[in-house]
Amino acid sequence: MSVRPLTVLVGAVTLAYPFLVYAGVSRLQPQWLALLLGGMALLRAFASRTAFWWAAAAGAGVLAALGFAGNSLMPLKLYPLLVSSVMFIVFAVSLVRGPSAIERIARLAEPDLPPEGVVYTRRVTQVWCGFFVVNGLISLATALWGSNEVWALYNGLISYGLMGLLFAGEWLVRRRVRARLDAKVAHG
Repeated sequence: MSVRPLTVLVGAVTLAYPFLVYAGVSRLQPQWLALLLGGMALLRAFASRTAFWWAAAAGAGVLAALGFAGNSLMPLKLYPLLVSSVMFIVFAVSLVRGPSAIERIARLAEPDLPPEGVVYTRRVTQVWCGFFVVNGLISLATALWGSNEVWALYNGLISYGLMGLLFAGEWLVRRRVRARLDAKVAHG
C-alpha cells in the first residue's frame, strides 16, 4: 500500500474513532477497543515521514497500551485530546519557525503570496492554535466528566462541525480581505 492511501485511511479512521469507540463500548471490553487505537498508531507510524508524526503515533500507542493493560476506557477517550494537542504543536511550531501552517497551504494555490497574505495567513494560523487549545480542553472535559454519549457527540460530531464553521468563516473573511486588497491595488 502506498503512503497516500494509507494516510487517507488513517485520517478516515481518526475521524470515525469516537463513533467506533462509542459503538464498541456496549459490545466489547475496553482492552479490545484499545487494539483499534493501537492499530491506528501503527498505521500512523507507517504513514509518517517525520520524527514528529512518529512521536504522535507513539503517543497513541501509549494510550492504547494503557487502555489494554488496565482494560480501561479512559485512555481511549483521551485520544481526541492527543489529536488536538498534536495539531496545536504543528501550528504553533510553524509560527515560530515559519512559514506558518496556513501560509504553506495558501502557497499551494498562490505561490507568489503577497506580504499582506503572509500576515493574514499568520493570523489565521494563530486562530487555529486557539481553536486547538479550546477543542482539546473540551475533549478533556468530555472524557473526564461527560457520559460516553456526550464524549462521542462532542468528539465525533460537534468538534468537526466547529472546524467546518471555522473553515467557512475564514473563507468568508478571506474573500473580503482579498477584495479589499484587490481594490487597494486597483486604486494605486
